Formats: sequence, structure tokens, C-alpha cells
Amino acid sequence: MEFNPWNPTHGIQPMESNPWNPTEGNPTMRLTTKGRFAVTAMVDLALRQNGGPVTLSAISQRQHISLSYLEQLFGKLRRHNLVSSVRGPGGGYNLAQPLRQMSVADIILAVDEPLDATQCGGKENCVDGEKRCMTHDLWATLNTKMFDYLSSVSLQDLVDHQKGKETTVIKDLRASAKPTAEAVA
Repeated sequence: MEFNPWNPTHGIQPMESNPWNPTEGNPTMRLTTKGRFAVTAMVDLALRQNGGPVTLSAISQRQHISLSYLEQLFGKLRRHNLVSSVRGPGGGYNLAQPLRQMSVADIILAVDEPLDATQCGGKENCVDGEKRCMTHDLWATLNTKMFDYLSSVSLQDLVDHQKGKETTVIKDLRASAKPTAEAVA
């Protein structure tokens, strides 16, 4: 099967256990602006690192992300060994790992608090701080699916998409799914 990171079912295997009892061991993540900006900045860095270290001020200007915010994010990315820094004139940041080895989930987990769709933060005390809400298992399963999907998309996939490589082009199937005048009649 050809890889398409924009196919939401790519890389997600059917759960062998009860789908209402998600597999444990997947860290939870929170998809916030922090995570979105970190992924954007990492794609920008990956696209430009062949020219040497990339400065945060250049990423800030291109992506319209505050320089001080990028400094905070890149401190976390460096502590998680996703980027390395070069000091001095001509300094900046490089990727610390091959693009294929870094997933979107790795980036988000490096900068964010735990992706959680549950109201209780996974503590199962959604109702009055004591018991699970009726939809807790639904949201907990969504957490697992999101983590699995974001783990299946590498930084290389995002870079390839930005470069317009054929293997990762999003296909708009809406046009072919629209009913024709004859089909409606």
C-alpha cells in the first residue's frame, strides 16, 4: 500500500482487544498551538537545513511565530534530541536525527503536555470528580487513534508533501463523489 499521511486510516491497525478499552502504554498528548507550531518549525528547519544551521529568527519570520516562543520550543526539542544547536556566528539549529526517524508524535510529545480528548485527563473521574462519564471510553479510544496516526507520519513525509512529491499528494476525491445531474434525476 502506498503511504499517504493524509489518509486518516493509514497506519492504524484494528485493535485486537475491546475497542472500548484502549490499549495502554500510548502516551497521551495535547494538540495545542505549541504542538502545531513545533511541527511547523521542524518542517521549516528540515526544508532548509542542507544550507547549514537554520536560525530561529529566520523560522520566526517565515512562519510568523514569535521568536521567544520558538526559543522555548527548541529548548524542549533539543532536550529530547530532535534538534542540535550550533553556537556563534553562522549558528542555528540542525536536525539531530534522520527525517524518517522523527514522527509528528515525537515532536508533539517533546514540546507538549500529554493529546487528550477526555474531559478528565484520563483519570476516569469525569463526573463530579468521582466516576467516569458515559462517553469516557469513546474519547480514550480517540486518544489512541490520534497517537497511532501521528506516530505513523514522519517528518520526512511532511517534507516530501511540501516539496510536492507524488507519493504524498493529497487527492481531492470530493469532485468525483459529487452526483451528476443524471444520477440525481
